[in-house]
Amino acid sequence: MSWKNIFDKTESQETIARINALSPDKQPLWGKMNVGQMLAHCSVTYDLVYTDKYPKPKGFQKFMIKLFAKNTVVGPKPYKKNIRTAPMFVIADEREFEVEKRRLIENIERTQALGSAHFNGKESHAFGALSDKEWNTLFSKHLDHHLKQFEV
Repeated sequence: MSWKNIFDKTESQETIARINALSPDKQPLWGKMNVGQMLAHCSVTYDLVYTDKYPKPKGFQKFMIKLFAKNTVVGPKPYKKNIRTAPMFVIADEREFEVEKRRLIENIERTQALGSAHFNGKESHAFGALSDKEWNTLFSKHLDHHLKQFEV
């Protein structure tokens, strides 16, 4: 399956339009998160790129993550509903919808502005160096999965 090109201005704006179609009272088709929590959850992907908020896995832990999770995250197949997530992605506290929406949109816009060349060969938090295509899949597939979860 091919995913939206998050590095392309038009296609990233299409994803942002889907985010803007959300409302604070929108209910999920599956899962436990409300819409504010989902937006915060999606921003964790960008936090891993743009901040040092989360410690990087090392040694055997990194090896296991690359072995068992990398293909699921950057591979072409869509995520299954209710798939288990890494602990750092669990958002259990309440989040302010507008704050999280703005933060996610800013992350998408920043990523698009940096462009694919910036990401090609860039080291990921847990998977090692990824191609720009893998980075795009990582970003776009995750967003699509959760926007579908909330029917946008």
